[in-house]
Amino acid sequence: MIHRWITPVFLCLLIGCDAKPAIEKPVQLPAGVVFQDKIFHSGALQRDVTYRVIRPASIPAASQAHVLYLLHGNGSGFREWSQYSAISQLATQGYVLVMPEGHSTYFMNSASKPQDQYEDYLTRDLIRDAEKDLPAPPDRAHRAIAGVSMGGFAAVVIGLEHPDLYGFAGALSPPIDAAGRRFTFRRLSQSLGFRSIFGPSGSDERRAKDPFVLAHTVDPRQAPYIFLPVGEQESLAAPVRAYDAQLTRQHLPHEFQTLPGGHDWAQWNRQLPAFESALAAHAP
Repeated sequence: MIHRWITPVFLCLLIGCDAKPAIEKPVQLPAGVVFQDKIFHSGALQRDVTYRVIRPASIPAASQAHVLYLLHGNGSGFREWSQYSAISQLATQGYVLVMPEGHSTYFMNSASKPQDQYEDYLTRDLIRDAEKDLPAPPDRAHRAIAGVSMGGFAAVVIGLEHPDLYGFAGALSPPIDAAGRRFTFRRLSQSLGFRSIFGPSGSDERRAKDPFVLAHTVDPRQAPYIFLPVGEQESLAAPVRAYDAQLTRQHLPHEFQTLPGGHDWAQWNRQLPAFESALAAHAP
């Protein structure tokens, strides 16, 4: 596969958009850290795709790679984490940060669009491409996935569906009940979007992507560690609290915390120190 430097075009598709679109601005990097935007052809998506990598400028040949996949929120794009947070500091600790584009797909395999198999893209094509040049490709203990909002939902679902791939899943303010929401004319565009992504309300394919259902299917001894924060002023706080209670009942390894704030980067940036501590403890 051939990579080339690019200037990506930002695309925002709104399905009940809950995050501000990213505005292109320079990436601030600490010393000894580099970034690159890559293009490669994804078989799962049947097209060329873009992702961003932030990594140490040099990785010792004998070292074990630590890879963190970072998923953006709805209405944003692959640049979001690098533009609105100081997550690049993790690269000074040896982490390779991979930031894929998911548009407004919830990073799921679409129930209605055969060309939008985003979960297959993340768990097959992207891992293979992003990790192929690392000195020692990571195992699950050294591979993590995390996201904000829509990306946090995907991190939980994908982490629970693929516990052999990811040892840690971080979900900052996830709309954790998205797959379980019923059709409503009050939020018609969101309901139609969710039907396209997850399938009809009450269907088996939709239940298969519901984190509340998935929590019953995973062996706690094999499950990834889940980091689950939410802002106290968010409308999502109640379902996230309910999910914390379910994870506790199922004895799934996790931690839940709240801080004052809403559904935005001001609150998520305040969560990052705890996120990084949990990551260091459970995906060292």
